[in-house]
Amino acid sequence: MLPLPSEKKIIMARVCQVTGKRPITGNTVSHSNIKTRRRFLPNLQKKRYFLAEEDKWITLKLSSEAIRTINKNGLFSVVKKMRAEGAKI
Repeated sequence: MLPLPSEKKIIMARVCQVTGKRPITGNTVSHSNIKTRRRFLPNLQKKRYFLAEEDKWITLKLSSEAIRTINKNGLFSVVKKMRAEGAKI
């Protein structure tokens, strides 16, 4: 059964919106030293923040490193930097 046009699922890439971390590839090495390709996925979390300067909630897909960066530098400064680089928030 095909999905209706209004029921299209949006597949988001596994990319951090702040740091740009993406999946990397490597090898799984068995005990007998057989190497098979695998993917290392970043530790991404969906997080909602309240942007007080604009009086609205924003949802970001962040790595754990990006969450720590926001805690350290502040949400508004991180969002301002992202917008300067061309991200739409």
